[in-house]
Amino acid sequence: MTSSGHLHPAHPDPRTFYRTTLELGDMLLHPWGLESAEPDALLNGLVVAAADPLIALWNPLAISDRNDALAWLQARDGGWDAGVSASFAVRNATDGALLGSVTVRWVDRADGLAMIGYWTVPTARGRGVAARATRAVTIWAFQTADARRIEVAHAVGNKASCRVAQRCGYLPEGTLRDSHRFGDGAYHDEHLHARLATDPGPADRAESPTA
Repeated sequence: MTSSGHLHPAHPDPRTFYRTTLELGDMLLHPWGLESAEPDALLNGLVVAAADPLIALWNPLAISDRNDALAWLQARDGGWDAGVSASFAVRNATDGALLGSVTVRWVDRADGLAMIGYWTVPTARGRGVAARATRAVTIWAFQTADARRIEVAHAVGNKASCRVAQRCGYLPEGTLRDSHRFGDGAYHDEHLHARLATDPGPADRAESPTA
């Protein structure tokens, strides 16, 4: 994994997310934001992603048209500007096609506690895209923003998200009852996973074609 980004000015809080591009060979993780609005295909890709049934259920996006997509990008810029969240577009390095998204955000910045979430478009599923991208962002957050603990919370019914968490070294810690309202309007139990900065990373191995 290689990264590129702007030189970081002195900041009183080392737990700050700075815009960075992560290069994973055939994939590029680029900060979401208004700069991502070009090419227009990414705006269209967001609209299409928001309409996907699985994304609409487990990771609902308040996007129904290109104007909504621009507003969504502006909100991602706000997170980067404040250093409180880092949202990456996962793209094909060859043609720039949108594959998915990974976001890590502070839950308790002073304590170094963060949470990570991810989704992929239908054409990117079954190729290990989510696991590779999430693993890269996890390592980046530990190494550059002094994250101490990062959590994943996913609906019990979201089996694919559970597999991704496990492949990225996030250990299961229990079930949160009726903890979050998802896209169907109902509260769902969630599985909680977490990874500490001091935990060993998952062993390198070929990704299973199921996530």
